[in-house]
Amino acid sequence: MFFKIAVRNIFAYAKRSIITVVLLACTTALLVFASAYMDGSHARLIQSSVEIYPGYVQITHQGFRDNPSLENLIFDAGQVSASLRDFPGIAVFAARFESFVLFSSADKAVGGMFTAIEPEKEMSISRLAASLKQGSYLTSADDALVYMGSELARRLKVGVGDQLAFVGTGADYSFAADNLTVKGIFQTGLFDFDSRASFVAKPYFDRVMAAENYATHFIVQPLRPEEAATLAAAIGRRLGPAFDAASWQQTMAGLVQAMRVDSIFGYITLAIIFIVIFFVVMIYTLLVIYARVREIGILRAVGTTPGQVLSMLLLESVLLGLASVLLGGLIGGALAWYFHIHPIVFSGFEEQFKQYGLALTAMPTDFAPLIIMRDMAIMFVLSVSATLYPIFKVNRFRPIEAIHHV
Repeated sequence: MFFKIAVRNIFAYAKRSIITVVLLACTTALLVFASAYMDGSHARLIQSSVEIYPGYVQITHQGFRDNPSLENLIFDAGQVSASLRDFPGIAVFAARFESFVLFSSADKAVGGMFTAIEPEKEMSISRLAASLKQGSYLTSADDALVYMGSELARRLKVGVGDQLAFVGTGADYSFAADNLTVKGIFQTGLFDFDSRASFVAKPYFDRVMAAENYATHFIVQPLRPEEAATLAAAIGRRLGPAFDAASWQQTMAGLVQAMRVDSIFGYITLAIIFIVIFFVVMIYTLLVIYARVREIGILRAVGTTPGQVLSMLLLESVLLGLASVLLGGLIGGALAWYFHIHPIVFSGFEEQFKQYGLALTAMPTDFAPLIIMRDMAIMFVLSVSATLYPIFKVNRFRPIEAIHHV
């Protein structure tokens, strides 16, 4: 009976009901889309930062991450490669050897990172090849050819085809030096990385730096990047306590923490907005219900109990709230799905995005049905809660007061 009365009242006050539904639906759609955009932009930032160079899973000798010295190298890279070969969940893996040398050109001398890579495998692990700006990318057969960051090349005043020299320390603490020719120049958009990073083919590096079968670390590309932490734990068990396998959540803990802080501030902002909306809905509901005081007084006068009036008004609130969040959820979910497939492109902001390590200015939303349902549930509880005070307030009128209320 109360359901029929509630439905009849909703249609009887159609204009007010439509305003309520539109207000709550727009708010729900805003919350759903804002959450999807925030989660999607964070995922893109993390993906871009991880895939530029650090990788999803990093394997080092135990103690290397805390003390990256020549004493803590992986001294049998072949054994690690054999252990990782055919390991379930791995798409590709590659060895690297990071060192630091002094580069010298005709005009300047600059210190920088001198890293050995397996060029063909790196194409599937990092965005070094995709970040090519001038010249060409490396191959494993390249001898005395270097692939360097654009800022490092600018500081050294060299270009593609120019020669420079380097001086460094080999893996056995021997003196290492040679002349290099610039084969290619890359630009990732990360100024610090582009100003110090350079890469050579590992066979050449191993010969010049006395690093045959050595590596500072291995990078593993998972088949499913979202399972990087699980894969890292499984690899750690396979390799044993002499090695440390860490996912990007560990190797890039600072970025993870920054994303958490940004999410907290994002949700605080949304909370402030929705607190304001809560009071707007409550005030609007109060005005709507106060306009029905005489109707409620008559119902009370003919024998309707306060509990029945409460049930009727609360059921109206629930039905309007349910209709609102369903409509708003569909709108917000549709927007989240569309911009997940067709990311929002911020054309003209390339330089600003590069400061944060984003090579792409396209920001997708994160279409996650469970998150959408969570946001809809929050808005439903918010909408119903906003009507409780007005309902209790009006229901306290005595029938004679309510009938004579103006």
